[in-house]
Amino acid sequence: MAEGGRMPSYVKLTKDQEQSPIEEIKPGELNQPIQVPQLAVRKCHECRQALPESYAPPTDEPWTTGIFGCAEDTNSCWTGLFCPCVLFGRNVERLREDTPWTTPCICHAIFVEGGIALATATAVFHGINPGTSFLICEGLLFTWWMCGIYTGLARQALQKKYHLKNSPCDPCLVHCCMHWCALCQEHREMKGRLSDDVVMPMTIVNPPPAQEMKTDEDGDHATSSANGGQAHTNLEMHAL
Repeated sequence: MAEGGRMPSYVKLTKDQEQSPIEEIKPGELNQPIQVPQLAVRKCHECRQALPESYAPPTDEPWTTGIFGCAEDTNSCWTGLFCPCVLFGRNVERLREDTPWTTPCICHAIFVEGGIALATATAVFHGINPGTSFLICEGLLFTWWMCGIYTGLARQALQKKYHLKNSPCDPCLVHCCMHWCALCQEHREMKGRLSDDVVMPMTIVNPPPAQEMKTDEDGDHATSSANGGQAHTNLEMHAL
């Protein structure tokens, strides 16, 4: 018996509905995900944030200086020629603020300067013969190849950060063939794009003198007082 004395109402099936086969529902069929067009948006590969429909990825820009423009910055040119490990460490430090310049400098010194020093020591102590020559060349090629990959990854990160195109070819191949020129080019590129070395003029603004508002009971005149060598202006307020 339903509440309030009302008889429950039932739906009477027709003959065709009674004879129709019952549709079987498979387990999990009702829990399938629904595709919502409003939620299907493009996301940034770096931060995974939604991008607007009018967003267009930035095009690759050319380098501000050429690969053979080492003479444009004499300081980086001399540093890259005699101490390439130091110049590479400074470049990585500017590119990644959380990495000190000493870490990439030591890694570069192990690959390049260490390989050259080891080859020179082998030639001095064992002489130049076919056996040692093959060993020296094999060691130099291995260290130079490792250095090209390591420094090429840093150049690739620089190109990704500033959307620079491959100039003149792949970053690793550039460092394998023109290592010193590539280091100087990267230093000039970051030096021109970063404003750390630029001293901006500062404008000093002095605050106005402090002012006091004082109302005399008689309303006749306003008095001025000096506190600490500075004059304060007292204003008189009259009721209208």
